[in-house]
Amino acid sequence: MYVGRDMSELDMMNKKDWKDSELAYFHQSFQQITPYLNEEGVTIHREIIKEIEARGGLKSGEASYERGTAPKVD
Repeated sequence: MYVGRDMSELDMMNKKDWKDSELAYFHQSFQQITPYLNEEGVTIHREIIKEIEARGGLKSGEASYERGTAPKVD
């Protein structure tokens, strides 16, 4: 479950100031509602994608052939 700032607060901030968890959560949320987004929503989603790409992508907590997982402490 996402615990963090909501979109009304984040919308007033530069995407560079968002946490990775916020970018990941809202990117996934926007992906799920893509067919229903208006022009403003599409623009926000594109900005989120650009910021994720600028940071080199999101780090996955899943295991792969190259690496295992490390426990995450909240």
